[in-house]
Amino acid sequence: MMTDVAIRLMREGAVVPTYGSADAAGADLYACLDTPVTIEAGETVMIPTGVATAIPQGLVGLVYARSGLASKRGLAPANKVGVIDSDYRGEIFVALHNHGTVAQVVEHGERVAQLVLTPYVTATFQTVESLDDTVRGAGGFGSTGK
Repeated sequence: MMTDVAIRLMREGAVVPTYGSADAAGADLYACLDTPVTIEAGETVMIPTGVATAIPQGLVGLVYARSGLASKRGLAPANKVGVIDSDYRGEIFVALHNHGTVAQVVEHGERVAQLVLTPYVTATFQTVESLDDTVRGAGGFGSTGK
């Protein structure tokens, strides 16, 4: 499925998100920096992308790690998955966290995350006195592996 998404370039040198292949689900987001940024081990830095979007209503933009950046350099979004709502019009930033043991340098134009657009469902939450029974019941973390 293809849809149009308006992109506004907010900074000099900003790069429009791109797909790495014809069937890629995620569009690469690029760092838009005046100078390289060093992220120390265990540190989180807000990396600007220089782009703002108008994501169509009914879709959400999910910002995920790039697998190579995460596995080879230990850099991944601090919040694991960023959520960009369809009514947000500000610049997209990636809260990039260094999970590794050595400092990492992020350069201007480097791919720092990927944006996946997906439909979502909203709910009307109803307060009730009880919930229906299931086999799992109230079993929490790890309860289904026993």
